[in-house]
Amino acid sequence: MTAESIALPGPLVSTQWLADHLGRDGLLVVDASVAGFTRPDGRPGYLSGHEQYLLEGHVPGAVFADLIDDFSDPDGAYAFTRPDAERFAAAAGALGVGPDTSVVVYDTAVGQWAARLWWLFRAFGYDRVAVLDGGLTKWRADARELVLGHVEPAPATFTAVPREELWVDKAEVEAVVRGEVEAALVCSAPPKDFTGEVASRARAGHIPGSSSAPAGFLVDRERNTVLDAEQLRQRLAPALGAPRIITYCGGGIAAAASALALTLLGERSVAIYDGSLNEWAADPHAPLVTSTERVR
Repeated sequence: MTAESIALPGPLVSTQWLADHLGRDGLLVVDASVAGFTRPDGRPGYLSGHEQYLLEGHVPGAVFADLIDDFSDPDGAYAFTRPDAERFAAAAGALGVGPDTSVVVYDTAVGQWAARLWWLFRAFGYDRVAVLDGGLTKWRADARELVLGHVEPAPATFTAVPREELWVDKAEVEAVVRGEVEAALVCSAPPKDFTGEVASRARAGHIPGSSSAPAGFLVDRERNTVLDAEQLRQRLAPALGAPRIITYCGGGIAAAASALALTLLGERSVAIYDGSLNEWAADPHAPLVTSTERVR
């Protein structure tokens, strides 16, 4: 069986699909979990999910991807700043991703961490990657096998080919806000962050003109799987059909979940504002809007 024979059905695969293909040559399963916690100052903090991966179990054969250190820029101004091509290529190769590897990524949350790694691969020119629908939560609910301990990756050579059109910077978002560039802004931060009821950073609120699509509202709350197409269209309706769609959140992670959902709906001109609200709110001159409107 060759790597070429494993064709991913799309950017999302079911637990049944993964169970049917698990163990085949050319298929790499990746746990991209990150553990969140609340810091003493009330702001969100993050820890590697590696200990959870080791002690609580993972999909058989899955290797662990460290999104905090290996797949982010340690010198970036904000947590989870995207790495440069050289750093990403080294991390992907160390994980075992070669030119013909088919990759399935999952996490223990609602899929935002897996979607972030999926987006990074796409942004560096590699499309043979999919997110496991429902992640480890669905895998467990299906009573599928879990194993403990570390799986050592088999290093490979990965070549990164940046696609800069999949990212936007603060200047481009400013141009959208001023009406100079036509694009839809989608905020994937939690509802209370969007309304400004909760201030997780220097200033509260969302970028003017944004619609709200929290990552947690894009999945079925009971099954943890991505909503069906019609439900996604309802959630993302304000942005659909725009000439360009820009997603953002606090730090570019949840934004990847909405970018994945938009891609599933056939939108092709989607980009992530990597600095997101961490960068935007740090600028006292960048406008923010607060609202009491709740997402249902």
